[in-house]
Amino acid sequence: MASLAARIGATTPEGRDRGVDALRALAIVGVVLGHWLVTAWDRGAAGAVHLSSPLAHLPEFTPMSWVLQTLAVFFLVGGYAAARGLRSAARVPGSRPRKVHGPVPHEPEIHRPETRGPDSPSHAAGPVAARGPRRGTASGAYPSGSWVRARMGRLLGPVVPLVLVWAGISVGMALRGSSAGTIRVMVLPAIGPLWFLAVFALLTAATPLLLRAHPVFVAAVAFAVVLGVDLARFRFGAPAWTGWANLTAGWLVPYALGIAWAGGRLASRRVAAALLIGGVAGAALLVGAFGYPASMVGVTGDAASNLSPPSLAVVCFGLAQVGVALLVRAPLARLMRRPRLWAVVALANLSAMTLFLWHQSAVSAIAVAALRFGDVPGLLATPDEPVWLLHRLAWIPVFAAVLALACLPGSTRGRFNDRVSSSA
Repeated sequence: MASLAARIGATTPEGRDRGVDALRALAIVGVVLGHWLVTAWDRGAAGAVHLSSPLAHLPEFTPMSWVLQTLAVFFLVGGYAAARGLRSAARVPGSRPRKVHGPVPHEPEIHRPETRGPDSPSHAAGPVAARGPRRGTASGAYPSGSWVRARMGRLLGPVVPLVLVWAGISVGMALRGSSAGTIRVMVLPAIGPLWFLAVFALLTAATPLLLRAHPVFVAAVAFAVVLGVDLARFRFGAPAWTGWANLTAGWLVPYALGIAWAGGRLASRRVAAALLIGGVAGAALLVGAFGYPASMVGVTGDAASNLSPPSLAVVCFGLAQVGVALLVRAPLARLMRRPRLWAVVALANLSAMTLFLWHQSAVSAIAVAALRFGDVPGLLATPDEPVWLLHRLAWIPVFAAVLALACLPGSTRGRFNDRVSSSA
C-alpha cells in the first residue's frame, strides 16, 4: 500500500484540487452504503419474493437517509468537472478531448474567483474568450461536439456489460423455474442506477449550452420548475406523472451550481453558509408543515417519495449538501495530503462510474445465489427488527468484495481524463 500511495502521490500535480476528488469519493461511498443498507427482500406466505425496505418497518432509522443520500454532491462535482474539462478543451486550437495519463492539474485561472462581471465574455468562457476566437472553434465557442461524444462514450460504455450480465442472469433464473415476479424484484435494484446515468448523461450533453448561460440563474429556474411541479401535484391535483419533470430539473440545480463553482462563483463562505442554512430550513419546513416524507430516499410501500421523482424537499436538502461541500472542500484538500488517504480517494475516483453502476448488482447477485436457502438473515428476510440491520452490516464486506472484483479491471488501467477525475 505504501508503494502504491507513493506512486500515486508522485504523479499528482501539486496544483490539483484534491478536495473536489474527496467530495466525489464521499458522495460515492454515501450512495453505495445507503443503497446497501436499505435494499431488502422478504418472502410472502407462498414463498414469493418481494422488495422491501428497513425504513418501511423501522422508521427510527430514517435519519440514516439524511447522511447517506449524497446524490446532490455527485451532481455538483459532475457539473464542476464537466465545465472545467470543456473549458480546458477550448484552450487547444481545433482540439479534441485528450486522454491524459495520470492526474491532470487544475488551471488556477478557472478555479480562482472571477473579478469580472457576469456579463463579461471572458467571465463566461475563461481566459480564452478574452483573447478572441481560437482557430478550430466558431467565434471562440467550445469544441462541444467532440467533447460531448467523448463523454458519452465514457459514460454509456459500461451500460452494455451491465445489461448483458443481467439479461443472462434473468434467462438463467427463468430456466431454473423462478417466477417472473421473483426475476423482476431481483433485477430492478441491479439496473436501478441506470436512471441516474440517463439524467447525468443528459446534463453532461447539455453542458456546452449551460456554459453559455448564467449557471446560477439556470439553477434558480430549475428550482422554480420543481416548485411549480410540486404545487401542481400536491396542491392542484395534477396527474402523478407530471412529477417526472423534476427528474431533470431537480438534479440540474446542483449540476448548474457545480458549473458556477468551476467559473469562480460560490467562492464566499457566506454563500456556502446561506445554501446550508436555507436548504436545511426549506427541507425541515416542507417535512414538518407540508407533509413531505422525512426520508430522503424512497421507501417501499409509501404513497409518496422524495426521490422518485425528486421533490422540492430533496432539492432543498441538496442545496444544504452543496453548502456543506463548499465549506469542507478546503479542509478535505488538506487532509488529502496524507499519501494513503489520497491513494484511496484517487482509486475511488478512477472507478467512480463503475462503482455506481455495479454496486447494486453485487447485492442482487448474492441474493439470487441465496434464493435456494430460504430466509437468509440480513439478505432474504423481512427487515422488521433492529437486529436485521446488524445482520445486514455483516453482509457489507461480502458486497464490497464482489464489487471490488467488478471494479478491478477498470482501476488497474484507469486514467484521469478530466479536470478532476476520470468519471466526471
